[in-house]
Amino acid sequence: MIAVALRSMSRFLLVLLAAAVAPRALAADTVVVARFSAAHPGGAMPEAWQPFTFARIHRHTRYSLVADDSGTAVKAEADASASGLIRLLDVDPAALPLLEWRWKVESLPAKSDPTRKKGDDYAARIYVAFRFDPARASMAQRAKHAMAKAIYGEDVPHAAINYIWATATPVGTVLANAYTDRVRMIVVRSGAADLGRWVRERRNVYEDYRRAFGEAPPPISGIAIMTDTDDTAGRAVAFYGDIVLEAR
Repeated sequence: MIAVALRSMSRFLLVLLAAAVAPRALAADTVVVARFSAAHPGGAMPEAWQPFTFARIHRHTRYSLVADDSGTAVKAEADASASGLIRLLDVDPAALPLLEWRWKVESLPAKSDPTRKKGDDYAARIYVAFRFDPARASMAQRAKHAMAKAIYGEDVPHAAINYIWATATPVGTVLANAYTDRVRMIVVRSGAADLGRWVRERRNVYEDYRRAFGEAPPPISGIAIMTDTDDTAGRAVAFYGDIVLEAR
């Protein structure tokens, strides 16, 4: 398993190491990351999407396929809980930089605050992890990576971007995760104004990474969805629709 949660790099890495080897993306103008709309309500999640949980968190967010006004979607229900779903990938963000997804939030964790560990909960998030590249890493980062690889027996991400639907933080805010500076939190939607309706997001992952870390990104190694409220002991309900990566 890998040690970096969708809340922090250390939890998320545990998940990536536990999963199977990621399929390499074929040369194409579009990579379908998730086609939840083609699944059956009440059925199993698409095979490529794997659940993950954390050893010290016993209350897990509930994910289910449900019929919604826009077709089948993933419903996430968090109650002082944390867990998520992950899809492993191997995609060049220079060739496929545009990430598009749809989501809907029904309720927000009241005490969410991305500046504090105790507030690191979000109604909805899309987490993009990037493959570790030793040429980009500092000596300390290479040492941490070697230790993690020795312990877990697999590779670990270099960095990550976390697109979040925040409770109160202004849209456009970019800041380091409260647990690690190798994850950048980017607020793409915030507050209650759009609660209860589907909204479509479109981000240039390549450019977001450059702005966040000051360098071009390595390959994308995984994309995950997560709704969690374990730090704030609150509640949140969200829905996730299809996710695609596209060329410019």
